Amino acid sequence: MPSFTDRESGMAKVRRLLERTGFFVFDLHHFRPTPFDLIARRDSTLLLVKVLKNVDALGPQDARLLRMLGEELGAVPLVVGRSTGTQALDDTVLYSRHGVGILSLGGLEDYLVEGVPPFLFSSPGGKFIRVDGPALRRARLEHNLSLGAMAEIAGVSRRTIQLYEQGGGAEAEVVRRLEEALSATLAAPLEPFDVEVRLRSPEEGEGRGERGPGPFPPEVLHELGESGWEVTVTVRTPFDALAREERPRGRDVVILGTGSLDQLGRRSRLLLEISRVAEGLSVFLVPDRGSRTDVEGVPVVSFPELRRHSDPDELRELLRERLRRR
Repeated sequence: MPSFTDRESGMAKVRRLLERTGFFVFDLHHFRPTPFDLIARRDSTLLLVKVLKNVDALGPQDARLLRMLGEELGAVPLVVGRSTGTQALDDTVLYSRHGVGILSLGGLEDYLVEGVPPFLFSSPGGKFIRVDGPALRRARLEHNLSLGAMAEIAGVSRRTIQLYEQGGGAEAEVVRRLEEALSATLAAPLEPFDVEVRLRSPEEGEGRGERGPGPFPPEVLHELGESGWEVTVTVRTPFDALAREERPRGRDVVILGTGSLDQLGRRSRLLLEISRVAEGLSVFLVPDRGSRTDVEGVPVVSFPELRRHSDPDELRELLRERLRRR
């Protein structure tokens, strides 16, 4: 199955695979800082992809940031790796580190090209199969078996059978015994692109990422908050914050950059491409825009203009008006 020898070759192979299977991809791994290497969209699926030679290099801080960005952008954070320690990743296994799903390059190709999802997931206790809980319960009741009788067949406790019926994981041999006894298929395929990674342990699920005022101008945070925008300040990303309308109907995500005009030129392409793939809007917020309405295609809004266009609809229309002028 396909693999890679170093991170650069892995990046190229993952990008080609995504493009070959219909994804629009933007590669930003040469830019720093960035917590993900590729952002890719196909239809309603948006991926934030990190490529690592050794997946043990994914620390809890980076994982939290990936999960938070995924939540804000409606994206799936995914790591594609070659090995864990000295052991190569298994193409049939969905791994997890700190709540972020991990696939080998071969596993990703199987899923995207052949439509074959992984059936095993890896946890600190080993490799397990996710049990189709409803199918197990139906089959048990059809055979008029109690939880205790089912537990005796499987060689586990009554409580463990209850957990299986709730969709828990089981060792492959246990699933084989259950399937044989019930004449039913009980192994449930895993969904690597599920936005909610359900493989995390309780301690891995804590925290949503790094938030707070940071370097983002507090007066801008105040103005956006007062006018109905929920703002998430980001760190170690190509942008400075993400904003969404607090109203339920607010769907657009606005990718925000801030600073002086002479500092923003090198970031304009990044913001444009990220917002294009994420299907959102991007904007630079500056103390004084002078006569500039955009920086290489990214609309520019001054702090005074932000105060004047306090309604979210007005701000969105201002951005779109400036996009039309390009």
